[in-house]
Amino acid sequence: MNKGLIGTILLAVMLTACSSKPMKDAPAGVEDKSPAVSSSTGDASDSAATSGVTSSDVGYNPLKDPSNILSKRSIYFDFDKDEVKAEYRPLIEAHANYLNQNGSASVVLQGHADELGTREYNLSLGQRRSASVKKVLNLLGVQDKQIETVSYGEEKATGTDEASRQQDRRVDIVYQGE
Repeated sequence: MNKGLIGTILLAVMLTACSSKPMKDAPAGVEDKSPAVSSSTGDASDSAATSGVTSSDVGYNPLKDPSNILSKRSIYFDFDKDEVKAEYRPLIEAHANYLNQNGSASVVLQGHADELGTREYNLSLGQRRSASVKKVLNLLGVQDKQIETVSYGEEKATGTDEASRQQDRRVDIVYQGE
């Protein structure tokens, strides 16, 4: 069986097995002006996610707020891998929540690879990476019509040292119209 398929199935099982923890209330007299969060971890670091915030809220765009998890748009992968790491689950969940709440929003998942390997292999790897992120978004309820996948392979690789290669092994989430 394909290792990527097994990894995706395991991720799906882990996502469905997770239970939500209630958020801690703010101390008395302190008003929380950040949007409410739907988080499986209950961490305060996730408090800027998107539950309850839609694109129709006047004057606030969570996609452009640097303190909001939605401003983070890259999911990084290990060398020669296309499995989504568990550490990126909260980020993907936040984007899924936003997309589910904003049916007219859509994204392009841009898969990338480092310059190691052939051009054809890297195009394929970039596509598998973007498809892996799409599968997770789909499992979280995002419609296919809201997601497009594309691979740039090594075309946008930034360098030849290991630090640069690690940054090249990613999927970028790009919202249409931005």
